[in-house]
Amino acid sequence: MKYSLIASLILQSTVVLADLLPVHFKAPTAAHFRELVRNDTYDFGCRAVAHPTEDGQFKLHALLTEEQIADFEKEYRSVPEISVFRQMVKRAATAPIGTGDRFKSGTIAPSGLGTKASGSTIASIMNVAEISSAIQALVTTYGVNTVTLPYKTFNGASQTAAFVGAGTDKSKYRLYLSAGMHARERGGPDNLIYWVSDLLAANKAGTGLTYGAKSYTNAQVKSVLAAGIVFFPLVNPDGVTYDQSSSSLWRKNRNTRSGSSGSSIGVDINRNFDFLWNFRKYFDSSEAPASTSPSSETFYGTAAASESETKNHVSVYDSFPKIRWFMDIHSAAGDMLYSWGDDDDQGTNTAMNFLNTAYDGKRGPVGDSVYKEYIPAADQTNVRNVAAKTVAAMKAVGGRSYVSMQAVGLYPTSGASDDYAFSRFWAKSGVNKVYGFTMEFGYSTNFYPTSSEFNQNILDTNAGFMDWALAAIAIGLE
Repeated sequence: MKYSLIASLILQSTVVLADLLPVHFKAPTAAHFRELVRNDTYDFGCRAVAHPTEDGQFKLHALLTEEQIADFEKEYRSVPEISVFRQMVKRAATAPIGTGDRFKSGTIAPSGLGTKASGSTIASIMNVAEISSAIQALVTTYGVNTVTLPYKTFNGASQTAAFVGAGTDKSKYRLYLSAGMHARERGGPDNLIYWVSDLLAANKAGTGLTYGAKSYTNAQVKSVLAAGIVFFPLVNPDGVTYDQSSSSLWRKNRNTRSGSSGSSIGVDINRNFDFLWNFRKYFDSSEAPASTSPSSETFYGTAAASESETKNHVSVYDSFPKIRWFMDIHSAAGDMLYSWGDDDDQGTNTAMNFLNTAYDGKRGPVGDSVYKEYIPAADQTNVRNVAAKTVAAMKAVGGRSYVSMQAVGLYPTSGASDDYAFSRFWAKSGVNKVYGFTMEFGYSTNFYPTSSEFNQNILDTNAGFMDWALAAIAIGLE
């Protein structure tokens, strides 16, 4: 790691996020990016993803300041294989954030694209108040049930999860979806709410759903609802409120205990879950699956599940003890991820597991034989099958490119929601096994979609949710 570069970037911790520029690095192989990714002062979007290019090279997207670009060019002058390029394509205006309350204090139900005529569109992204109003409208119109989660956020917001399809007995619910964990990933809550509203409208009308080139029957709609859906559309209300008011590409929550200004504010909720959280202990020292620096976009917090948002997310498993399938909705990379995210999967050596202290300090590097995370062969088959079917549905809607892959990819993560979900079965006595996934809709680092992209994201994800749920049902809910 080039520590002189790290030091220079840490000094920029008060950078205004609105000054971040979309760039991409280019190199002959994905392995060339390893040192860059270990630099926890760079912003690689939701996660670092190396994409192959038509000329046989690889591209890695990031968001950098002009100062960071200059530092990179100076420090890597002697490494000509890696180049940085500013994104020169001028993008159209992004989809606007809604004003007022289109759901009229919970009296007008949201209506998704799956129950509308082909070519219909939704004009704007929901603001934070509208997300709450939309949930209340589902309660009023369709009898959806809600649960107020036990912890208030740092800025004092109460959080709500909702559940529908399997009655009032919480032990009957098998599917759990959450969104809005990273504040800048616009449209995630909308995608989830509009899907649930489509299911309920189609169920009531006795019809099916259509998303682009993908269609579903009323019997499939009823099957998905009968599985019992728990949904938590807005995990990070403080962060989303700030991002929508500032358009600053804000990712974290707004906790000021570790830093009170600029980028030092906030914790990355998706590095705060109790799965190998203390990465300095559990991972090889060469890896940076999260960050201990409050100024980093991946700051992991002061302890595992230190954040109210994380605690609330986890509390859902306690309230709904038979959840079997979980999906966390993010952007922007165009991926469907399955466990594990800390290292390569393997199904033969049971001793190589995240609870075994003998492997502390060895996890993380991919492609080696020192450590690989154990996953039972049947479980690996299940998660690969479901991820592949989800991606196939999303591709079929409008022809966009999506990829299913193990969450570790080229670079490990720690403290993530999907790995936490899957790890519970081994880490906590008596709990249900939960298969965890992360969906990343959209294009790399494109967190503020245009209006057309926003609507295409709804279509893509909603078809993905349908096939994810149907594939999960086919494998089994018990």
